[in-house]
Amino acid sequence: MNFAATVLLVGNGPVEAGDIALARGFCSHVVAADGGANAALAHGLKLDATIGDMDSAQEEKTPETHGEIIRISEQDSTDFEKCLNTISAPLFLGVGFLSGRLDHELAALNALVKTTQSVVLIGEEDLVFRLPETTDLSLPIGTRLSTFPMGNVAGVKSRGLAWPLDGLLFSPNTCISTSNHTIAPEITLTNPGQPLLCILPRIHLAATLKLFNS
Repeated sequence: MNFAATVLLVGNGPVEAGDIALARGFCSHVVAADGGANAALAHGLKLDATIGDMDSAQEEKTPETHGEIIRISEQDSTDFEKCLNTISAPLFLGVGFLSGRLDHELAALNALVKTTQSVVLIGEEDLVFRLPETTDLSLPIGTRLSTFPMGNVAGVKSRGLAWPLDGLLFSPNTCISTSNHTIAPEITLTNPGQPLLCILPRIHLAATLKLFNS
C-alpha cells in the first residue's frame, strides 16, 4: 500500500486529544498499528488501514471502521515495524509510540534507526526522528536539541549549537550529547547515514517537517 502524502500513524500507547490536534493538520491519511485503532476511533479518526497481528484492537474489525485490514502474524517485529515494512509514504507522523510502556518506547526508537522511511514520533513533551544526512533547521536561539546514538556514530558535524558535535565519537555507553541547545537561529547538522536520533520540543514540529517536505 503506497500513500502519496503524509500518514498519521497511531500506536497502541496513550494518545491525547492534543497529540491528534498537533499532528492531524499535517496528515492526509491515518493508519493504525493494531491496538492504535482503539485510540484512533475514540478520537473520531477515519482509518485508511489497520496493520498488525491483531491481538490488541478491541472493537470488531470491519473495513468500514478499520479501513483495509492487514493481518501479519509473525512475532519477529513490532506492530510499528509491520506498518513501516508494509506501507510507504513520503512521511509518517507517529503518536501513541512514546508513552505508556517503556519497552514499547525503546522498541519504537529502535525502529526509527532500522527503517529507511522518514518518520517523526511525537511524545508528551518532545518529538524524535533519525537525523538525515543533512539537517537545516530554523529554531529560536536557546532551543533544546538533544542527540542520542543508537549505535556507534562518527563523522557528525554541527553549526549553531552551544556544544559542537564535530569530531565526537558517539555510542550509547559513551557520548550522547543530550541537553544541547541552539546559539543561532539557523542550525545545520550533518550525519553520514548513521543511527543518530534528534530530540526537540514538540512545539517545533512545523519547523521539523520542513526537513522532509523540501
